[in-house]
Amino acid sequence: MFRIQRMRSIKGITLIELLIVIAIVGILAAVAVPAYTNYTIRARRADCKTALEQLRGAQEMRRAERGSYETNIAILRTTWGAPEATVGDYAITMVATSTTYTGTCTPNTTRQTPDGALTINQNGVKLPADKWGK
Repeated sequence: MFRIQRMRSIKGITLIELLIVIAIVGILAAVAVPAYTNYTIRARRADCKTALEQLRGAQEMRRAERGSYETNIAILRTTWGAPEATVGDYAITMVATSTTYTGTCTPNTTRQTPDGALTINQNGVKLPADKWGK
């Protein structure tokens, strides 16, 4: 009789309580991991935006000095300070004529692939607009 009472007084957690805790941790992880992934993609996208703004600034300086846009991005890099060919997880490219240009920032790693490309042109149009923010 004494032994039965002693067994009942031992405290601990039950299997049900442990499963509930594991389920709660799983739910929190399911919410937190995608949010963190989106945050890191947006943070890396900032490098891309900055590079495209530098490209635009370099083109505008070239146009102010020479009256037309530079068609060769290598010359634009060395003379007017355009960004390098790769910035972080993105590749910077440009298609230009003497009167127009379009700069594109394309992901070059799989972790940024869902982000897609960002572009800017001579009119300052930034596409896709939802990824540029305000």
